[in-house]
Amino acid sequence: MKIATFNCNSVRARIPIITRWLEKEKPDILALQEIKVETDKFPREPFEHLGYRCEVRGRKGHAGVATLSLMVPDEVNAGFRDGDESEHSRILACTWHAHLAHDISGRANLHVINTYVPQGQEMESEQFRYKLEWLDRLRAVLDEHYSKRELVLWLGDFNVAPEPIDVYDSKRIMGHVAHNPEVFEALRKVREWGFLDLFRKFHPDEEGQYTFWDYRMRDSFGRNTGWRVDHIYVTDSLARKARACWIDREPRAMEKPSDHTFLVGEFDL
Repeated sequence: MKIATFNCNSVRARIPIITRWLEKEKPDILALQEIKVETDKFPREPFEHLGYRCEVRGRKGHAGVATLSLMVPDEVNAGFRDGDESEHSRILACTWHAHLAHDISGRANLHVINTYVPQGQEMESEQFRYKLEWLDRLRAVLDEHYSKRELVLWLGDFNVAPEPIDVYDSKRIMGHVAHNPEVFEALRKVREWGFLDLFRKFHPDEEGQYTFWDYRMRDSFGRNTGWRVDHIYVTDSLARKARACWIDREPRAMEKPSDHTFLVGEFDL
């Protein structure tokens, strides 16, 4: 099974890139973030034509997540499940019961939690405080609704580059809303629930591996001045079934690209 994530930075603008990638790689599940379109205006037809079911939670011109899958999910939940609908366009959790190898608990549930974590704007801003609170709320969702013994996969744009090797120049960048001790700690608390960073499982010390290159920096992609802010985190039972995790840089070099690219995990499921 192949599961991937991509911050498309406007799904309508990236349809050619996404459909070409789907045809080439044929993932079972693709999580999209920052789709920037309302749920009912999401361009389903190009993806459904390729056989993908589209679960979508969007807002006009802001945020938005979608999960495309070749399998119809058995359960779909949006937001923090606490009555706050304002975050439905940032968290979309899908569960599949069938067609999976059993995990160590004897169950066959695969949970895929697609998130677009708030960026945070500025360190001293209310938006950054909210980002930290947002990650705390996500941990509470995990505590209440999931078991670390199950096959749980959390992926998406976390807006956190958690290690010095996850940015092109840690000393220069330290103190940014996506690369600072406070956000490292907030992410660590979520990860402590029972997650492993799948990319680092296969590339533990590899430098220069990024998923985001800022449009605003001169030739950021060509100079590889990037950030690894898109992630796939998995529980131990799912990590044991993993075969590979890799970044596909090619779409970032295409015409009219997103500022992010695809991150892929492969599993024996």
